[in-house]
Amino acid sequence: MSAWVLPDHIADVLPSEARHIEELRRQLLDTARSYGYELVMPPLIEHLESLLSGTGEALDLQTFKLVDQLSGRSMGLRADTTPQVARIDAHLLNRQGVARLCYCGPVLHARPDGPNATREPLQFGAEIYGHAGREADLEALELALATLRAADVRDALVDLADVRVVRALLAGAQAPRDILERVHAALAAKDASTLAELTRGFPAPVRDALRVLPELYGDRQVLDEAERVLAAFPDALSAVSGLRWLSAQLAELGTTRVSFDLADLQGYAYYSGARFAIYADGANDSLARGGRYDEVGAVFGRNRPAVGFSLDVRSLVAVVPRPPLRAAIRAPWSDTDAGLRSAIAALRAGGETVVCVLPGHESEIDEFHCDRTLNCVGGRWEVQAI
Repeated sequence: MSAWVLPDHIADVLPSEARHIEELRRQLLDTARSYGYELVMPPLIEHLESLLSGTGEALDLQTFKLVDQLSGRSMGLRADTTPQVARIDAHLLNRQGVARLCYCGPVLHARPDGPNATREPLQFGAEIYGHAGREADLEALELALATLRAADVRDALVDLADVRVVRALLAGAQAPRDILERVHAALAAKDASTLAELTRGFPAPVRDALRVLPELYGDRQVLDEAERVLAAFPDALSAVSGLRWLSAQLAELGTTRVSFDLADLQGYAYYSGARFAIYADGANDSLARGGRYDEVGAVFGRNRPAVGFSLDVRSLVAVVPRPPLRAAIRAPWSDTDAGLRSAIAALRAGGETVVCVLPGHESEIDEFHCDRTLNCVGGRWEVQAI
């Protein structure tokens, strides 16, 4: 095998795509800043115990591990940035009020998330710490939609769920942990027969509600049925009421494509309340995921309310329209013409892209769209259309 063949699911990013990714990265960060989010840049590598604190087995399996040659301690290459931002909020900023933080940087996965997925996503995310109310849930969702609009994603579909629905039902089951885990799996797979078998010994109200839960997905009418089915579970009804409020607020903001899946348990061990996934035509999977995860800072000694979302910029680039190339100016090269050099410098200072044609390469084509040229007219350098 050639030494320069890259590992599976790892790829170089060539100029045209790299330019698109970088332009999009700047748009996303500018959008987050317009909402008051401050940029943080956590390190790519940390001590393993800090990087994996409280994240569970799934992230552990996704994390590349190595030994620090300076200290001999185990290190990890981050597979997710959220735990690092929680550490920053808890130990470095230590603010008493609301903290709005955003980030954008690479993460590394030991295994790809799908057949065509990269193991080196460029993760963008935004998080709010310090507010337990549903207003923060709405702001995170609104910002997620705003960032996708900035990337030219239109007519997005927002799918809503809340892990507190299932937790409220299982609180009355008093079943062994392994049974509860199998119930989670059956709900996630909407496996009615397995669910019926597992819940046979549960209290009748719990059993009946759990068996109906996989059918509670679809449009806003799902919430009406959920309120009927879950009437005996106040905490579950409270979660459903929160989802109704979120969907109403989204409608006020112009987002009318909203669906619900009350048996969706993706990230069950991670999220603590409402969660969302955003889809768009042409994408094989969700473009952004997020929700409330109030327990994320507990392992760092500061259990603050938290809600946020993240997305992979590289996956986003693959499904959004590629912007047209920015027009550039072609200029001759000279090591003696001070006027030419001055003209080129002035154009670049004014925001123009000026491509100097090196001697002997006048007929070559580059990736920039040069629609103008810098010509000497009457002893002065002027920009002219090609």
